Amino acid sequence: MKHSLKTGLSFGLTSGIITTLGLMVGLHSGTHSKIVVIGGILTIAIADAFSDALGIHISEESENIHSAKEIWESTIFTFLSKFVTSLTFAVPVIFLPLSTAIIVSICWGMSLLGIISFYIAKAQEIKSWTVIAEHIIIVSIVIFLTHYAGDWIRKISG
Repeated sequence: MKHSLKTGLSFGLTSGIITTLGLMVGLHSGTHSKIVVIGGILTIAIADAFSDALGIHISEESENIHSAKEIWESTIFTFLSKFVTSLTFAVPVIFLPLSTAIIVSICWGMSLLGIISFYIAKAQEIKSWTVIAEHIIIVSIVIFLTHYAGDWIRKISG
């Protein structure tokens, strides 16, 4: 797989999963509003996908080893993978009760992250369970912290 594709996909997918789940869980616990959670997902899909794509673009440029074509490929793949991944989390929110959609989304995100982690470990020829566990622990911490941040915001806002 080309470096630019691997960079864009791995970063965009991972960021799409972690950022979107964190936002969803925090907004759900803070508001319990389906429209707010959908608005948050759309915001992440647009604004954060552009932000991450520009971050990858600048990072790749700063390495001073990639061609302009490779840099733009990484940029585009990052944007598209983050955008599409984030939008997939809107599907359960649209079609299911919000609390159920949050659980489904967490399962979906953990599954995707587990699959990505497995392939990363396989490519590095290391034990897949350690990579999967490390990544699942990180997303679990994000979910835990954003849930309690949302609860705290709801409590202080009345």
